[in-house]
Amino acid sequence: MIARMASIPCDNDTAAAVEAIIAHAGGHPRIAAPLGLGKPHGLLNALYRAVQGRDDRSLTIFTALSLTRPSPGKGLAARFAAPFIERHFGPAYEDLEYALVQARDALPSNVHVHEFYMQSGALLDSSAAQRDYISQNYTHVARDLVARQINVLVQLVAVRDGRISLSSNPDLSFDFLDNVARAGMPKPLCVAVAHPDMPYVSGHAEAPEDMFDRLVMPPVSPPLFALPRSPIEPAEFALGMHASALVVDEGTLQIGIGALSDALVRAILLRHEQNASWHEGLTALDETGATRRYLAAWGGGDTFLRGLYGASEMVMDGFMHLQRAGILRRRAYDDIAVERRAAAGEEVGTTGGHYLRGAFLLGSRELYAWMHRSEIDDPDAIDMCRVSNVNHLYGDHQPLAALQRRGARFFNTCMMATLFGAAVSDGLDDGRVVSGVGGQYNFVAMAHEIAGGRSILLLRATRGKGARAVSNIRFGYGHTTIPRHLRDVFVTEYGVADLRGLSDEACVEAMLSIADARFVDGLAAEAKKAGKLRADFRVPEGWRSHTPEGLARALEPMRRRGLLAPFPFGSDFTEVEQQLLPALSWLRDAGKGALVRAALAPGRAVAGEAEALERMGLTRPASWRERLERRLVQAALRRPPGLG
Repeated sequence: MIARMASIPCDNDTAAAVEAIIAHAGGHPRIAAPLGLGKPHGLLNALYRAVQGRDDRSLTIFTALSLTRPSPGKGLAARFAAPFIERHFGPAYEDLEYALVQARDALPSNVHVHEFYMQSGALLDSSAAQRDYISQNYTHVARDLVARQINVLVQLVAVRDGRISLSSNPDLSFDFLDNVARAGMPKPLCVAVAHPDMPYVSGHAEAPEDMFDRLVMPPVSPPLFALPRSPIEPAEFALGMHASALVVDEGTLQIGIGALSDALVRAILLRHEQNASWHEGLTALDETGATRRYLAAWGGGDTFLRGLYGASEMVMDGFMHLQRAGILRRRAYDDIAVERRAAAGEEVGTTGGHYLRGAFLLGSRELYAWMHRSEIDDPDAIDMCRVSNVNHLYGDHQPLAALQRRGARFFNTCMMATLFGAAVSDGLDDGRVVSGVGGQYNFVAMAHEIAGGRSILLLRATRGKGARAVSNIRFGYGHTTIPRHLRDVFVTEYGVADLRGLSDEACVEAMLSIADARFVDGLAAEAKKAGKLRADFRVPEGWRSHTPEGLARALEPMRRRGLLAPFPFGSDFTEVEQQLLPALSWLRDAGKGALVRAALAPGRAVAGEAEALERMGLTRPASWRERLERRLVQAALRRPPGLG
C-alpha cells in the first residue's frame, strides 16, 4: 500500500517533531538521514540546537554528502564568489549547522556525524570528520546500519494527492527498514518532512503506507540545494572526446558528477548531432590512432540510432541533456520476457518501460524541473529506486539486470591511477579521506560480470599548471580505491588505456601512452628500476606531443568552429562573470614572478573590462591592496586567449 497522508499524523510544527524525536530516543537520537538532497535541513538544525550544550543529551547522525554552500574564500576569490553564492542559493537557503561546525573541526563532544561519503575535499582538515568516517560500499550501508542502534530515520519527501514519494532518495531507506524488520529489531521512528519543490516520483520511490510515523509540512521551506554549473576546460573536453568513442549504441550508461562527466556528455552529444565534426576532432586528438582502434573494436563512432539506457546510482544533469537530444531513449522493462523481446529488436512499446534508473538525484534547478515534468508527461520513463537494485547485479534480479544493462559503459572519475591499473579515487596516502568509495567499486566489479560491460575511469593526466604540474599517473601510491586486479579502462585527455587481461608490463606501457609527456620518462625509469618494464624500452615519438601545448594545437580547429564553449549546457554565471572566471583562474595558478610581471605591465584595456572591475568592486579602489588587486585583475583580463 502507498502511504496516504490521512493515515499519518501530520502538522507544520518542526519544534513538536523535535520534542517527539528527543522523547522517543530518550534524549539520545541516533539518526539515519539520506545522502545529499534528501536531508531535511530545518529539522536536523533544530535537533542540533536542541542537543547543543546539553550534558544530558547527545546526537549521532549516520549519513553522507552533507551539502553546504561553498566558502567564498578570501581576497579576490571572495570578491567574486560571495555575490554569486548569495544570488545562486538565495538569502533563504539554510545550511546544515552541524556540517558548518564540523568543517571548522568544532563539533561539541556530544555530537557525532558518521558519513560514508563526504563533500569532496571539504573535510580534510576536520579531525572529527576523519575519525568518524565509515568506509563502506554504497550497497553495504543499509545492512551495516542495522547494527548501529538507529532509533530515528528522517527524510525530505515530496507529497502529491495525499501520497508520499522519497523523490530524490529512495536509495537506502527502504533497504534499511527491510533489514531492520528481518533482524527482528524495533522499527525506528520515521519522520518525513515535505518540501514543495521536491519532484514527485512515482513507482518504486513511493513510500508504503506504514513507513512514516509523522509528516511535517513546514509553512516555509528553504530552497533546495542546486549545484552551480561549472565550465568545461579544453583538456576536459579532449578527455570527453576520447571517452565518447567507447560508448556503443543500444548500450547502458552510468555517469558520475563533475566537469569530466559533463565533458563526456558534451562529446556524446557532438557525436550524435555533428558526427562529421566529432570524427574530425577525434582524429586530430588521436594522432597515434589508438582511440580509433578501440572505437572499431568495441566502441562506436556513429549516431545513436537505437539510443542509450541509463542505469546510474546518481541522476544528474547529463542524463537530462541526453534525453532531450533523443539519445537517452532505450527503454528497459522489469518483465524479463518483455526485456528479451526488446533485446531481440522487437517493438514492445513504451508502457512500463523506463529509459533511466537511478538511486539518488542531485543537480541544477533545471534538472529538478525536468524530473517534475517527466513525471507528468511520462511517469514510467524515470525509475528512482533502491541502490541495491541499481548498484548490485546479484540476487533474484540478476538475469534481468544483466540483460537490461547490456553494452554497459560505467563511467566514473578518479584522482590518480598507478601504472599497474590501481585507482585512487577517495583518499590520500596519509589516511585522510577526500570523499568516499560510494558506488565506484560496485560499478567496477559489475562491469567485469556483465557480458560486454566495461568500467571506464576518467582522470586528468596532471594537476596544477606550469612548474607546479604533477602527474596523476603514478608508479605507485600508498592508498587504493580500486585494486589493480580489477583494472579495466582508463581515459585521460591524451587517450585510452585498455588494461583488461594485460600483463603488468603491457599495463605499464598502456598507462604511459596516456600520461603527460613531461613525466613519461621518469615513470618509465621507475618501472624499469622495478623490473616491470624491459630495459630497452623507448618512449614512442608520438607520445611526445602529449603536452598542454600539443593538446591546444589539436583542439584549435574545434575552438575556431565554436565547439569548445566552456558552458555548453548554460551557465549560472553572468556574461561578465564568465569573462572573469579564466582571469581569476590564471591569477590563482600563476607563480609570484608571473604576478609581479603582470602587475608591472598589465597591457592594454580590453572590451568588458570596466564591467568586470565593477563586478569585483574595484572601480574605485580605496587602499593600496585594492589598487594592487585592481591591477592584477586588469592584467589577467588582458592576457591573450590560451596564453598560460
